[in-house]
Amino acid sequence: MTRSPEIIDSHCHLDFTDFDNDRIAVIERAERAGVSAIVIPGVSRQRWSNLLRLCERDGLYPALGLHPVFIESHQQGDLDALDHALKSSPVVAVGEIGLDFYLKELDRNRQMKYCEAQLDLAVQHRLPVILHVRKAHQEMIKLIEARDLIGGIVHAYSGGINEAFKYIEHGFCIGVGGMLTYARSRKLRKLASELPLESLVLETDAPDMPPASHQGNRNSPEYLPECLMALSAVRIASPHDIATATTINTRRVLGITTPLAS
Repeated sequence: MTRSPEIIDSHCHLDFTDFDNDRIAVIERAERAGVSAIVIPGVSRQRWSNLLRLCERDGLYPALGLHPVFIESHQQGDLDALDHALKSSPVVAVGEIGLDFYLKELDRNRQMKYCEAQLDLAVQHRLPVILHVRKAHQEMIKLIEARDLIGGIVHAYSGGINEAFKYIEHGFCIGVGGMLTYARSRKLRKLASELPLESLVLETDAPDMPPASHQGNRNSPEYLPECLMALSAVRIASPHDIATATTINTRRVLGITTPLAS
């Protein structure tokens, strides 16, 4: 019997307390659904140690960063701690980092300071980055263009097609997930149909951003096949081809070189 191709959840906060009661069961259900690997981005220094312990399990890959939404809780010493952690931990990326100008209460200058510092660490350690960007794509693209980054992923992409191609020119992939399953997401669905397939990766962003079938409930990596089917539908391509391509893309951009699932 032919095995279905593997799929990778390139962005899932499996370390969040939302999963404390059934984390192992969620991982096992995701594995049965065909998810062979899950990338878990860090959002604050306080969470890094638990995240790294969780990622001692096969198939879970850590990234470490200081998320812009939690900007008021970050301290200068956290950047030094991140520098040290990137040297000593088997991370696949610096992230989740970025700029969130959608939430007006977040200090923009403080966000810029921490984002620039973390981008510089990514350059220094030759690591890709996982970006969170809302209403700040022009500002982020300027920061990227000023640095010799090796690329990464723009997660839960919300910009336009011209901005997407600028990210792609700098070695980034575009992350798409549960929002593709909503008929109202016309702009995103059109964009996902037009961007080069070699620049797309799948994600859930669990426990947030659930697909339409689970609206209002906790999202989970086990729902990644629904994101796969939605992307296949908008591109009018076989799920097999989409799964193969997005898995190759995730492995390439994050440098994941472990053997394919058997």
